[in-house]
Amino acid sequence: MRGLYLVTPNWDDTARMLDITAAALDAGAALVQYRHKDASPELRREQGAALQALCRRYARPFIVNDHLDLCLTLGADGLHVGGTDMSVAAARAALGPDKIVGASCYGDLALAHAAWKAGASYIAFGGFYPSPVKRYSFTTAPSVVAEARTQIDLPVVVIGGMTPDNAAPLVNLGADMVAAITSIYGADDPGAATRRFDALFAQQKGNPQA
Repeated sequence: MRGLYLVTPNWDDTARMLDITAAALDAGAALVQYRHKDASPELRREQGAALQALCRRYARPFIVNDHLDLCLTLGADGLHVGGTDMSVAAARAALGPDKIVGASCYGDLALAHAAWKAGASYIAFGGFYPSPVKRYSFTTAPSVVAEARTQIDLPVVVIGGMTPDNAAPLVNLGADMVAAITSIYGADDPGAATRRFDALFAQQKGNPQA
């Protein structure tokens, strides 16, 4: 796991979401997470199925945020769980050993260690910067990335107000993936924005997960 981790916005416009997702995948986005906190169950199924079909075309992993039922219905590649969602252990038990299970760990190494032991496939830290999408009541210290790199044998994802410029120090500390929403879906040229994120990893040296 390495590169741009694309997270969808709360858009009801499925065609627009698919167009920008396709542009990002075409430019090299490594993974797509479907996250729409306000969608109806019907819209969630429609968008999830369409995004999964798109990811299949590009041979990139497709995971669902929070909704285990949708993940199972679609046969998605995995599930991402947050601190108030189902546990990593429950997600792993429901999905089996071969699916991706991601865990939000905020800025807490203890949560990351627990997620690792419970069977997580990757750990996500953040938010590091103010986000126009997610409101964080805390700011995650960049040092947690370097600490996790030395303590936990899992890919590290960083999230929260990510741009190619402010993500660079976190990639240099060892982040394997940068999760972005607005920097791609709000970009004038989503493909170019994706390539700017990917360039961070091309420039990185000495990453333990490389």
